[in-house]
Amino acid sequence: MADYRPVTAEIVEALRGIAGERYVLYDDPERMAAYAHDEVAGEEYAHMPDVVVKPDSALEIADILRLANRERIPVTPRGAGSGLSGGAVPVYGGILLSLERMNRILEIDRENMVAVVEPGVITNEINEQVQQYGLFYAGYPMSVESCFVGGNVAENAGGGRAIKYGVTGRYVLGLEVVLPTGEIVQLGGKRVKDVTGYDLVRLMVGSEGTLGIFSQIILRLLPLPAARAVLLVPFADVPTAIAAVPEIMTLGHLLPASVEFMDRLSVATAYDFLGESPPHPDIGAMLLIEVDGYSQEQVEAEFGAVAELCLEAGALDVYVGNTADTERRMWRPRQNVAEAFKAISPVQSLEDVVVPLAQIPALVQELERISAQYGVLIPCYGHAGDGNLHATPVKRPEMSMEEWQATLPELLSELYSAVARLGGTISGEHGVGSKRAAYLPLVMDPVLISLQRRIKQAFDPLNILNPGKIFPG
Repeated sequence: MADYRPVTAEIVEALRGIAGERYVLYDDPERMAAYAHDEVAGEEYAHMPDVVVKPDSALEIADILRLANRERIPVTPRGAGSGLSGGAVPVYGGILLSLERMNRILEIDRENMVAVVEPGVITNEINEQVQQYGLFYAGYPMSVESCFVGGNVAENAGGGRAIKYGVTGRYVLGLEVVLPTGEIVQLGGKRVKDVTGYDLVRLMVGSEGTLGIFSQIILRLLPLPAARAVLLVPFADVPTAIAAVPEIMTLGHLLPASVEFMDRLSVATAYDFLGESPPHPDIGAMLLIEVDGYSQEQVEAEFGAVAELCLEAGALDVYVGNTADTERRMWRPRQNVAEAFKAISPVQSLEDVVVPLAQIPALVQELERISAQYGVLIPCYGHAGDGNLHATPVKRPEMSMEEWQATLPELLSELYSAVARLGGTISGEHGVGSKRAAYLPLVMDPVLISLQRRIKQAFDPLNILNPGKIFPG
């Protein structure tokens, strides 16, 4: 990577000619510092760009990439910077290409049930616009009110409703993409079915900004559910809680919109942070189950069936929230659990592992062992319906930073190795980025890594687009 060239004053002037002077930041460390990191904690994961440019169209992106290829300068695309893998961090400096200006909802096509949007649209704004047509966008990362849809597509983001509705990629029908070499291509379209040639839409979704930059996204919409309800279900232990999940789906013939999981440590810490008492004194694990449907009667029948099945499976109790106020109260501990642990210690490593559903109890046992071995807290919470859990090592306040920094790489290696033994992998929704790249060989065959490197080279011969991501150095 040493043959990348520096950003010179002449390059900056060329970028100003492309995007406009006010949309280029250079030699302004205070304003540029926000673009040096994403939501990954720790200065070791941050890196300042040489210049920040904010294009407003596919043509401007194409001009920037052609310039970068000609001058051999790395380009890092960035959405909202809400990622948790270092994916938007310019690890080799160069040009930070922010998509914040490309924030328009271009079309809501009610007849075809699609929305055409730019990558800088905040995900929640899509549903604010389409609900008036009786539609909704089901791609639902938990950071829905802050993340950009372009970043969701780049990471193939998931979230709380993936068990029923799937992850972002299920709803991407088409993409306008600027390739690393500057060509603009249209992949897919408003068509629901398309098997003409290779499925390049699916290749681009989840490619973490390494194969192209999205300038337009065509999203599939669904009919808006008319009703929903939330059940908060405490259990005495993790195995009993997890065993209840397939029972709901197989015996009850039901597919909840969401099944969230919190272990004992997560429950206790979140409720304490909120100044509230847990709903039951003997909680060893907790499920938060949401059901939705197209009539109130359907939802009432489904949450009644779920409650009965949970009690038969060993739940300590079932609490139902079927008003907006009770729903918000029940969701608050899950939504605030990350902040609760930040209050204990802001130094932590939020992980994004995924294992087969039945292996969650075994994973929790492994986490307890690793926690004791390394002297750190490792709460476990996340999406029980699809096995995607946030196992988050948290530095204890009494541990020194030197000890933490020496411990974390070995701890993560052991954590990822345990996940691999259980049939899992190192990321379910936040991507590999730069944070996890060194650990990819723990979970992926060398042949597959080599194959993906060749795909990257075919799209990006000079490796200028988001270098330092996904693959180990």
